[in-house]
Amino acid sequence: MTIKLHVRFAFTLICLLMAIASVQAGKPLATVAQITADWQRAKEYTKEYLDAMSEDGINYKPSPEIRSFAEQMLHLAAANYNFGALASGKTNPFQGKKLEEMSELKTKAALTKAVMDSYDFVIEGAKGLSDAQLAENVKMGQREMTREVVLAKAFEHQTHHRGQCTIYIRMKGIKPPNEKLF
Repeated sequence: MTIKLHVRFAFTLICLLMAIASVQAGKPLATVAQITADWQRAKEYTKEYLDAMSEDGINYKPSPEIRSFAEQMLHLAAANYNFGALASGKTNPFQGKKLEEMSELKTKAALTKAVMDSYDFVIEGAKGLSDAQLAENVKMGQREMTREVVLAKAFEHQTHHRGQCTIYIRMKGIKPPNEKLF
């Protein structure tokens, strides 16, 4: 048993050291192909969430002080645009606009289109990068990070807000989509 633990620890340590060496060598840990495939899967999964919520549930708020389902999704979309623009160098088409406050995006059809378009923006931006460009540094406020890390943070953000929407869907008596890891 302890030998297995030591072997697992050693293997994990070797993998970690290889990852650190790769980053220090200026090579990304992922490829553009892997990143775009993950973003495509996330887009399809988010579409399932939007499809699952009823039209009357789009503007549902579990309590007055938190975002509605639509506002959660529009917050997710706005961040996709912001992170995607930073990672790709492309101009955010909604720069300076607050998607969450745009009343024309509060119907199911308009909401779905806005959110799906934000995923397309990230996917197309990532496809426009080379694997080597993923390792380039960009500034995000006071922070400096690689384009790859920006896309990873964006992915984490959209996952978080989609996950919050699970509760909204359940509170409307609807079964949320099954997890889609692959």
